Amino acid sequence: MRRALELAAQAGAQGEVPVGAVVVRETHIVGEGWNHPISSWDATSHAETEAIRDACQREQNYRLAGATLYVTLEPCVMCIGAIFHARIARVVFGAAEPKSGAAGSQVNLFNEARLNHHARVEGGLLADECAALLSGFFAARR
Repeated sequence: MRRALELAAQAGAQGEVPVGAVVVRETHIVGEGWNHPISSWDATSHAETEAIRDACQREQNYRLAGATLYVTLEPCVMCIGAIFHARIARVVFGAAEPKSGAAGSQVNLFNEARLNHHARVEGGLLADECAALLSGFFAARR
């Protein structure tokens, strides 16, 4: 999660909402990403999707079975869809996202029995640091 926080800070320095993510297999980071939908003109360029894309390229496989995704903010519906399609086994997030969080804040897609894949989810890792990075970013913009 520390590396995800570094990536989030990088996003914030670029004027993007500061969210970072890493994909880990065993003890190695195999994918990294940070938010950059504004600079890329791509609404799907969330930290999670970027980390998944990076990991898939490095692993030369569109499936990341057994991997863990660490992300500084609770994933949205789109990102959880990507997590499921990549077959990521575990998701660990920092701060909750009360407006659009799909891992418990608004809905919990990880508990949706009708979906064909599930992942273990844990929230709150370094939550205060993750939330402070976001709060500071938005306070500076007001």
